[in-house]
Amino acid sequence: MTLRASRVLLVGMKGLGAEVAKNLILAGVKGLTMLDHQQVSQEDTRAQFLIPVGSLGRNRAEASLERAQNLNPMVDVKADPESVESKPEEFFTQFDAVCLTCCSRDVMVKIDQVCHKNSVKFFTGDVFGYHGYMFADLGEHEFVE
Repeated sequence: MTLRASRVLLVGMKGLGAEVAKNLILAGVKGLTMLDHQQVSQEDTRAQFLIPVGSLGRNRAEASLERAQNLNPMVDVKADPESVESKPEEFFTQFDAVCLTCCSRDVMVKIDQVCHKNSVKFFTGDVFGYHGYMFADLGEHEFVE
């Protein structure tokens, strides 16, 4: 599967989510769905460059949609205002890769298991000030040393 043919789900549209969205859209994935059920906070207006001024109280994914789509009109960008926890297992199987930010450990483990079982690439990470983490489950892979 090439990057240009990939459909990606991105969960969590805070600062890190905006950076990941920008990079995927500029790289030219086939489609990106930005999923976030939270409303734009005062902090988001300073930390997330896809959200325009005056969006306080709007859904974060929906507020990010126009600027994200304008980065590359060749990418099909969608906003989903629902909670990732409300999604059934089948929802995740329509994507080639799932990337989580802003999620609890329980949610990460659950969605990783769904993705692993269905051969969907799984990435998760977050940033806390100067510290952060990243995890990837790409299914089976071989190491060459």
